[in-house]
Amino acid sequence: MPPLSKCTGVTTVKTDDVTESERVFTVIAAIPPGGVASYGDVAKLAGCHNRARWVGRLLSQLPSGSKLPWWRVVNSQGRITCPNSALAREKLKLEGVPVNDSRIDMRVYRWRPDQ
Repeated sequence: MPPLSKCTGVTTVKTDDVTESERVFTVIAAIPPGGVASYGDVAKLAGCHNRARWVGRLLSQLPSGSKLPWWRVVNSQGRITCPNSALAREKLKLEGVPVNDSRIDMRVYRWRPDQ
């Protein structure tokens, strides 16, 4: 796997072996096509409990053209809340995830890495 900065386009400052941002990007990169995770799911899996809004802010800073599958991250109700929701809907539909009124059925499509 290439360094995360190549996938995300975001440069982070390392304070230890792996930054919080890198852990978040690693979790998002692991979400498979056809699956979604909430901002809170990503934060928890990255060890950044109770930092769902920070995950959203981090994703909002990705440069256009980032290879990170940002469109697979939605809010806890399954709503697409990113600024480029039309592109996110299109990408999710191409992956086989039905989107109804900018909403995904989290009971069906939520990614659980332990299952």
